[in-house]
Amino acid sequence: MSFEHDPSIDLIKWEMASFIPFRDMDVCKRVAKIRKEDLCKHWNPEFKICILPVNEFHLEMALDILTRIKRAAEEDKPFVGIFPTGPIFQYPILAKMINELNISLKHVHFFFMDEYADDGGNDINPEWPGSFHHTNNRVFFSKIKPELRPPPDQIYYPSKENIEYYDDLIREARDERGAKGAHVCYGGTGLSGHLAFWDPHLAYEYKDFEDWKKAGPRLVELHPISIMQMTITDCSGAWAFVPPKAYTIGPVQVLNADLRSWWNDGCGMTWQSGYTGGLVWQRFIVRLAAHGPITPLVPCSVLQTVPTDFVIIEPVAENVTIEITA
Repeated sequence: MSFEHDPSIDLIKWEMASFIPFRDMDVCKRVAKIRKEDLCKHWNPEFKICILPVNEFHLEMALDILTRIKRAAEEDKPFVGIFPTGPIFQYPILAKMINELNISLKHVHFFFMDEYADDGGNDINPEWPGSFHHTNNRVFFSKIKPELRPPPDQIYYPSKENIEYYDDLIREARDERGAKGAHVCYGGTGLSGHLAFWDPHLAYEYKDFEDWKKAGPRLVELHPISIMQMTITDCSGAWAFVPPKAYTIGPVQVLNADLRSWWNDGCGMTWQSGYTGGLVWQRFIVRLAAHGPITPLVPCSVLQTVPTDFVIIEPVAENVTIEITA
């Protein structure tokens, strides 16, 4: 790999903040130096990294989902997917495709990765604008012709009521001999390295990595890095308003899917004008997840070990730089 990089990275001589779980500064510097032209190289041929321009990224994600849905319908089989609420810009595109092509979703089971909970572990009001229920209804389900929508009982979110058997619901919906989970698990890499809301500090609760990989749906307390991510991207900087906990799938639901399809669009995106050249927050963490050590302290790093499509939007693929911009 080429290591022509921002020389200011080499000037860092201090220890990182104490609340950060992954603490190997040498590794952090190494991955930060990986240049865009080397980003798609990987030792595992089944971990496929690609870079897409802004004007293609969400269209390609929508097409990926639609293709799998359509293929299952043609084979007269159910389609069981695990879906994120972030990225979300693909959902209006997908809804338009579904309407234009008149594709029924009656055979599709939508399992969403996670949903917020309050400090007592109670479910967040699904009508609250910051909830994943509300968001997905707003950007996706409400935009689909009523006659094409999936039955309401085929749209699932982890909750206080179903968290103990959420994995059972996935496998029951799949109902296929030999299948361990969903057909595909879609997602993106969190600022902390989280997959779903499975944050790095949860690693301390498991005896080893193998035990961690078997962990399933549960209530979690969000790591401060994830709180700050959601604060900046979703709450206009109001950190007081981000719910402190969430119900989430675990590593085993991600690993048990036939395929993982990971879409990383952590840059200055808006509904009104696409990429604005604004905050790009994912450059470092996608490099650490894709090219760092495989460790529960960077949850998405486990994707390196299994068949995964790891797609990066072009502004995120650009080189890591250090510059005060605001």
